[in-house]
Amino acid sequence: MLATAVIVFREVLEAALIVGIVAAATRAVPGRNRWLATGIAAGLAGAGVVALGTDRISELASGVGQELFNATVLGIAVVMLAWHNLWMSSHGAALAADARSVGNAIRDGRRECSVLSVVIGLAVLREGSETVLFLYGIAAAEGGGSWPMLAGGLAGIAAGIAVGYALYAGLLRIPLRWFFTVTGMLVLLLAAGLASQAARFLIQADVLPSLATPLWDTSALLPQTSVAGTLLHSLVGYEARPAGMQIVFYLFVLIAVAAGMRWVDSHGPPSARQGATS
Repeated sequence: MLATAVIVFREVLEAALIVGIVAAATRAVPGRNRWLATGIAAGLAGAGVVALGTDRISELASGVGQELFNATVLGIAVVMLAWHNLWMSSHGAALAADARSVGNAIRDGRRECSVLSVVIGLAVLREGSETVLFLYGIAAAEGGGSWPMLAGGLAGIAAGIAVGYALYAGLLRIPLRWFFTVTGMLVLLLAAGLASQAARFLIQADVLPSLATPLWDTSALLPQTSVAGTLLHSLVGYEARPAGMQIVFYLFVLIAVAAGMRWVDSHGPPSARQGATS
């Protein structure tokens, strides 16, 4: 039961942290609750379908279909998160001052939340499909030990959601003048970490060279399977044994999106810059 709870906790935690960060980062965007709920619901529905079709997906592309599928999901999520940070660099200052002061806040906010709905859906889809498949296998298994394992799975889900909500609640306590900077950095690190994970799947599919495997090994100091390692992996892309190509992807996304945010911040619409000084 305990082993099941830990495994499911790690899977749910990654999705819950992404949901918590995105939900906090968009607290001033009009209509975000509906879009976040839509993303979660779509992700859960898709997770069930993907979990049941895992064998078929794995057989595609000469047996590396699952790796290519995971890399595609992660790649789309990285693009969407990058879009979010660029959008917030343009509109965040005005939203912090007064959301109603942005001339097209409602229209732009809907567009922004539709993008983030995709991010949430993909996060829940990726982690949820693995969790659903795991729990489905337990439920289908014969023997008296299935119920304790199912109970452990449910406990893991509850614990993962609780930690994600705790992060969300903690972010909301940050003073508004620092809020968008903090959440922007978290989203930036989150996007870089997802890019690194996408590179790992592409390496496993022999689409990319590893460059060096591993580039370093910190598993003795901080195992990636530990709770702390899982948290750092989800929040900042920590890898105990990364390949060189993963670091290339991580740094490329980190630098490219940060540079884009800086450019948009200095060349954004006048309404956003006025919001920062009002």
